[in-house]
Amino acid sequence: MEERTTISIKNTIGDAYGVEAEDGQKVFELIKKAIDAGYKVTLSFLNIEMLTTAFLNTAIGQLYKDYSEQEIKASLQITDISESGKVALKRVVDTAKLFYKNPEALRNSIDDILGE
Repeated sequence: MEERTTISIKNTIGDAYGVEAEDGQKVFELIKKAIDAGYKVTLSFLNIEMLTTAFLNTAIGQLYKDYSEQEIKASLQITDISESGKVALKRVVDTAKLFYKNPEALRNSIDDILGE
């Protein structure tokens, strides 16, 4: 029997607005601790009214630094997220996968675009 834990975004950050990177870091640390302890994680966005990519990058995107896409898919389930939240999360995950696969190439592309 697999052990599963649920992390409520609202209870973790104490707010209905997932906008601050610092709050995302709290969520990330809870997810990482649970996965490292062998738990499957359900991340509940119940009663979250607003999400920013800064929050999602910090909470979920940086998981791709420590875990493979397969490990994340096997260990993390997202529930109760709004449609706009799903769109933002997909963008964050796609970018994180690219970035952590080859961070230097992405930085070089950004520098090229910015003309630096």
